[in-house]
Amino acid sequence: MSTAQEPVEYAPEAAPRLQWAQHAPEVYRAMIRLDTAARQGLDPQLYELVKIRASQLNHCAFCLDMHTKDALAAGESVERIVQLSAWEESRHFYTEKELAAIELTEAVTVLTDGFVPDAVYERAAKQFEEAELAQLIAAITVINAWNRFGVTTRMAPGHYQPGQHK
Repeated sequence: MSTAQEPVEYAPEAAPRLQWAQHAPEVYRAMIRLDTAARQGLDPQLYELVKIRASQLNHCAFCLDMHTKDALAAGESVERIVQLSAWEESRHFYTEKELAAIELTEAVTVLTDGFVPDAVYERAAKQFEEAELAQLIAAITVINAWNRFGVTTRMAPGHYQPGQHK
């Protein structure tokens, strides 16, 4: 008896508002280049955790679909992905470095709470060398931009397969 399930094909509730990448192809290509540059030197699993957490905060269903699938393909566990939305109560699932990255992701993503607190930045600076920290900040910034395209244009989740994008 097999426990593997066939992929389910989901029909979106509504069509996207706009196929932005088709109408702004230079912006899309620039975003791809920026995304590629931002991920350099970052652990792939950490990178996906950051993308998932920002996408949770921004309510970007398309990006959540994409990056949870990419995280699983990169070897991330279902348990750690599920617990990510409650990471403060599930700290034991993550390393100190991952916790610092997740906390920094929240601070950079939710700027309506004020500036990125010094304590949050300092915890991240203790876990990451400066070049890696710069890459992490870039990755957080890029996923926030992607989220804004996805949410604004209502990109539909459910059809992405790892390796499809970019």
